[in-house]
Amino acid sequence: MTTNKDQIYRTDEAATPAKPGSFVFDARVASVFTDMISRSVPGYQQILEMLPTLTRQFRVENANYYDLGCSLGAGMLAMSEGLDQMSGHIIGIDSSIAMIRQAERNLTAIDSKNSRYSLLDNDLLDIEIESASMVLMNFTLQFIPLALRDNLVAKIYAGLLNGGILVLSEKIKFDNVKTNDALIDIHHQYKADQGYSQMEISQKRDAIENVLIPETLKTHIKRLENAGFSVVTPWVQNLQFISILAIK
Repeated sequence: MTTNKDQIYRTDEAATPAKPGSFVFDARVASVFTDMISRSVPGYQQILEMLPTLTRQFRVENANYYDLGCSLGAGMLAMSEGLDQMSGHIIGIDSSIAMIRQAERNLTAIDSKNSRYSLLDNDLLDIEIESASMVLMNFTLQFIPLALRDNLVAKIYAGLLNGGILVLSEKIKFDNVKTNDALIDIHHQYKADQGYSQMEISQKRDAIENVLIPETLKTHIKRLENAGFSVVTPWVQNLQFISILAIK
């Protein structure tokens, strides 16, 4: 994986501030994404480290394994590790062509034949899920318009095999204002501890405003249960970043 340092929002006081809603997954972000997410999302590495275990538990011969919003392919590689020698097709989908191109390089560096992977530059709302044993959405649904999230989750459920799983990782918000504010403050301190300046933290917060729209855990659970999942449970949480396991 590329490890270029994230300095996108490192500007001086005289610089033009980031415009609200200006964040996009372009080539700049793709080039530093591994560093950006590891320094911005506490618990992200823990989720990746557990994905091979989840894959081994729920894998089915010749099934499909999807990573929706696959970014640079880290989740795809983790699922591949869990498949071991079992046959299966791992499909990564992302609407950012810059992410797809970097993912292609990353996957080829690990597996030069690229034999079990497919990468698609597509809008997630336009794709079909078929014969899936596992679907991964690592911090992806939060970027989908609110009104379209129910249908997307329902489509994922319909495309899963019985016993298949959806791993849904999201940044959440809390109904209690004091709780919400406290965790946001701790998260900002976490980012500062990772070397981000207060200017960088502020600029990134402004840029992602109304681009990443979080929901409560209760809302996510209700949506998953309404879609038909028989087991819905949080399995990893770090501050306001949570991963939910949903079993069909």
